[in-house]
Amino acid sequence: MPRRRSPIRRLALLAAGIVIGAVLMSEVRGSADADGSAARVVIPRGASMRAAADSLAAHDIIGSTRLFRWYASFRGNARAIKPGTYLLPPGAGYATVLDALVNGKGIMTTVVIPEGFDLRDITPALAKALNVPEDSVRAAVTDTAWINQLAVPVPSLEGYLFPATYAFPEGTTAREAVNAMIERFLDAWKPEWDARLQALSITRHDALAMASIVEKEARKPEERPIISAVYWNRVKAGMLLQADPTVQYALPKHVGRVLYKDLEVESKYNTYKHTGLPPGPIASPGAASIEAALSPADVPYLFFVARADGSHQFTRTFEEHTRAIAQIRSAARATSPQSSR
Repeated sequence: MPRRRSPIRRLALLAAGIVIGAVLMSEVRGSADADGSAARVVIPRGASMRAAADSLAAHDIIGSTRLFRWYASFRGNARAIKPGTYLLPPGAGYATVLDALVNGKGIMTTVVIPEGFDLRDITPALAKALNVPEDSVRAAVTDTAWINQLAVPVPSLEGYLFPATYAFPEGTTAREAVNAMIERFLDAWKPEWDARLQALSITRHDALAMASIVEKEARKPEERPIISAVYWNRVKAGMLLQADPTVQYALPKHVGRVLYKDLEVESKYNTYKHTGLPPGPIASPGAASIEAALSPADVPYLFFVARADGSHQFTRTFEEHTRAIAQIRSAARATSPQSSR
């Protein structure tokens, strides 16, 4: 007959189980007196759960690598951890640590790419935020894989890096950041815009080229569709676009104001010398400018001139345009400090 365990032995086993369970629960929940002296733990891309657990244990974040791996498997997260640099205090608890790794709650770097930034603006901004050489960003934005996939007919991804606020995990490479920006662009592209491309008989690249000009010209949001219409009307009429932002793009360095001598710059982007759209976008347009490029206003204008407040006066003929320029200059002189002397 099997020997019966004595009541004392059963009580001892029960007590041991309670103690072990309490220890396990403490490991999972974490210590209430974790003092926040966080350790910096790097989880490389492609790291296994075993490697991650070893790194966490080496920094005293977890007490048992085996128990942590078991807990991750129990939760179904053994293969779901994300790479990054994490700040984790000892005693944070397996639940907290695993949540951080699975959700990618590591150290993040934020970079803002405004509408109208071109690659000369984006490159140093990304390089500084990611702490990488500018050459690595330049290499990423000339990635032939993306250029071929997007059917870009020029050797860079100018205009395809969507303007937005990005949060990148520490350690993100330039190529990974550029990939994220292009994916944001693809996500932002609306299905109905493809229908507009067909209606206008243009390519997406053409639309982005126009949208980038609109982005650089417009100071008043409500004028975007009208500015778009002016340039499309000039394209249809076979006229030079004569868009100052394209000249600014063609120049070796950014300039605040286009001078007459700048209009002579030799470049296919110089729309004072070449008819039609420039070879590609001159900046990263936002969704509103893309919308305007694809849905221009139904107006007959061929010219516009900027007023002092950033708005524009739109006209149909060169004679009207000339008069508008004279009126705006006269109004500017009348309100200048010198006119009151």
